[in-house]
Amino acid sequence: MTTVDTMALADPKSTFEVQQFLFGEADLLDDRDYDQWLRLLHPDVRYVVPLVRNVPRTAKTEYTVEQRDLCWMDEGLETITQRVKQIQTNIHWAEEPPSRVSHLVTNTRLIDITAGDDGRHLTARSRILVYQNRGESETAMFVGKRTDTMVEGADGFRLLKRLVHLDQNVLQAKALTVFL
Repeated sequence: MTTVDTMALADPKSTFEVQQFLFGEADLLDDRDYDQWLRLLHPDVRYVVPLVRNVPRTAKTEYTVEQRDLCWMDEGLETITQRVKQIQTNIHWAEEPPSRVSHLVTNTRLIDITAGDDGRHLTARSRILVYQNRGESETAMFVGKRTDTMVEGADGFRLLKRLVHLDQNVLQAKALTVFL
């Protein structure tokens, strides 16, 4: 069960601002504006998509652990930037022709606000559905829950951590070339 900071719930302005940040980020990804999207990432960003395992109900977790176990993605800014540069070469086999992608971000709620040395840290939980279509008939959907931590500084929000828990334990996509 997720604990919710009641102070975060009592801050509708911050909730709205976080939602608008996440919706704008989704638009940048859908528009393939990766250079602008990279500017939204904090220099210390962690982008984690653990694997989900079929385990007994009594298990502590069904997800792998970042920086210890195998994950679909477990990256910092350098690796994310390399992924973007690879896609932008126009010779990336899995993204030529480029995919058409729609990010749906919903049920977004602010669950924590804390003060940090670099500004306020705001954590939100959302549900996502990412639809990917490539070529004539290649489609993939990614469905899950996301926990995002953003840092609010003088230049606005920057994504510090993204943890995506996909509901699928087997991905039907030929390659994981989208950011979730």
